[in-house]
Amino acid sequence: MKSGFWIVAATFLVAMAFSTVPTPLWPLYQAVDGFPTSMVTVAFSAYAIGVLISLFLAGHVSDWVGRRRVLLPGVLLEVLSATLFLSGHALPLLIVARVVCGFGIGLITATATAHLAELAPGTRRAGHVATAANLGGLGLGPLVSGFLAQYVSGPLTTVYVVFLVLLVSSALAIGLVPETVTATSRRYRPQRVSVPRPHRRRYAVTAAGAFTAFALFGLFTSLTPKILSASVGTTSAALAGAVTAVVFLAGVLAQLWSGRLDLGRQLTAGVAALVAGVVALLLAGVAGSLVLFVVAGALAGAGAGLLFKGAMGSAARMAEPTARGEAAAGIFLAGYVGLTLPVLGLGAAARWVSLTTGLTAFCLVILVVLTGVGLQLRALRA
Repeated sequence: MKSGFWIVAATFLVAMAFSTVPTPLWPLYQAVDGFPTSMVTVAFSAYAIGVLISLFLAGHVSDWVGRRRVLLPGVLLEVLSATLFLSGHALPLLIVARVVCGFGIGLITATATAHLAELAPGTRRAGHVATAANLGGLGLGPLVSGFLAQYVSGPLTTVYVVFLVLLVSSALAIGLVPETVTATSRRYRPQRVSVPRPHRRRYAVTAAGAFTAFALFGLFTSLTPKILSASVGTTSAALAGAVTAVVFLAGVLAQLWSGRLDLGRQLTAGVAALVAGVVALLLAGVAGSLVLFVVAGALAGAGAGLLFKGAMGSAARMAEPTARGEAAAGIFLAGYVGLTLPVLGLGAAARWVSLTTGLTAFCLVILVVLTGVGLQLRALRA
């Protein structure tokens, strides 16, 4: 069981890292194909749409068909995505590759998290490892791809070859993992979304928190290289990857630390840290300060990690035991809408205004939403 646990954890980490590999590479793709920044946000959002579709159509299926039977197809979809990235640089192909990547991640996320919990029952280790693999993997991807793009030849191929080998190895290793679910026959239905009726106001507030948390993750995952170029004047792929990694590392550390806090304090601390991060991001754009940009990323990542963890925990507590999956699905829906729409709006705005102006507007909107979430949380506690 121990080796199976670490195989699933490593597979989870590799898959999540692969999903953010393109972050520091988008300027290189733009230089090759000449597409505008707005198309970067479209390609990024294609991934989020793929995740949503997969989560709601098949993310829960492993509960009755078995974990390995869902985890393996998820990893194979990531293998297909890597192969597509290696096949060319045309924008339509990149969008398809991102959608396929999203399909795979939607299968892997819920399945690997549940599988880890079942392989190490009754311990906190599974939750901590799942957190580290999920957010940590999201940070590891751009760190690795940025370094390879900066210092190794073939920046748009080498990193995908590396991850293709890792993903194929992961797919082969899954066969060594014990199955923890006895397959049963059940009538298929998509994942439902339900809102706990007695707690609709609180649920809406926590969903809004998840929306803003993912909006900040989406901003740093899609546009960090362009923002650094416009605000700080650096075009280093390695630096863009490192800054993005800081965001997710801060999210991991905040989530692990937050076990000492109750859900209300997790949400409050998340809002406060995210507000501080957004304000620091605005100041970094004005001052053109790399140090302030990194600080903004760390604060925003910590805040987003706390806010999303608190939102998921609150949804589970508000829902009936038989509807917790459906309540969690609503939080995921709000989160991935946040990952998609604000970044798309920023990309569209970049056609008419400078990226710095668009980023300022983005930050102001997020601050308004966060202020509303904070005030509502305070009112609900009163």
